[in-house]
Amino acid sequence: MTDPVLVPPAASAAVGRALPDGVTLRRLTADDIEGAQALSHGFQWPFRVEDWRFAFALGEGVAAIRDGELVGTALRWLWGPDHATVGHVMVAPRMQGRRLGQHLMHALMAGLQDRTVLLHATAEGRGVYERMGFAITGEIRQHQGQAPPAQVVALPEGERLRPLNRNDADFLISLDTRSAGMPREPMLRQLLADGETVVLARDSEAVGFATVRRFGRGHAIGPVVAPDLLGARALIAHWCSRHAGKFLRIDVDAASGLPEWLEEQGLPRVGSATTMVRGGPLERGPAHGGWALVTQALG
Repeated sequence: MTDPVLVPPAASAAVGRALPDGVTLRRLTADDIEGAQALSHGFQWPFRVEDWRFAFALGEGVAAIRDGELVGTALRWLWGPDHATVGHVMVAPRMQGRRLGQHLMHALMAGLQDRTVLLHATAEGRGVYERMGFAITGEIRQHQGQAPPAQVVALPEGERLRPLNRNDADFLISLDTRSAGMPREPMLRQLLADGETVVLARDSEAVGFATVRRFGRGHAIGPVVAPDLLGARALIAHWCSRHAGKFLRIDVDAASGLPEWLEEQGLPRVGSATTMVRGGPLERGPAHGGWALVTQALG
């Protein structure tokens, strides 16, 4: 997306058909954020303007405009030279059924041919992504609600939870890179600065961490990085107890063993998304220490 404006002929060439009448595609700008947040609320997505600004500051996107009004968005985040994530793909309900989502995605994917790209798809969008070469690799479960005080998770001898230290950042970023399967240093530094972080230590070495931050209707936990399921539970239980009685959200791998435990703790499942990858394979998730997403869009 080197051009500041993506004109209809360029986008239509990617899919072999014209754009819907009156719609143009251009680069998403900071001036679009309030309109994007309003559009997302129409889908019952709980993003605040601040959540949109956080995501936009780390990436770039395409806007669909009709009669001066924002009617669609798609964002991408480039992580290092080889990876990307895609999200916030949405089309105003009155504009659906005209393949505008495909136009947005083809414009967004321009230049990503040599990257491994991750996204989390709704049931409505999965078919579009499959036709674009994305393969299903898993499922994410969204859990949220008023956090109850979680049961204390007993850790093995030599392991403990401790606060974030001044010199932890570089090592925690390296743990995240391994667990996410891609380098996300700019995002991690922002999360460590804006949120609260607890570290899982084994003797004197950090082996995991979990961050909580303001998001949507309350707070969100993620990422959660740990060497095993017990460590992940301990990190999540810490934030559930610290935020007991407040609204919490967490997005976890469906096969991780965490969904059942979260239900037992009183955080019900409220939704799911399909994990899809193009240009893979992508080594990430519980087997590599990654137990919870930052967001479904950012991965």
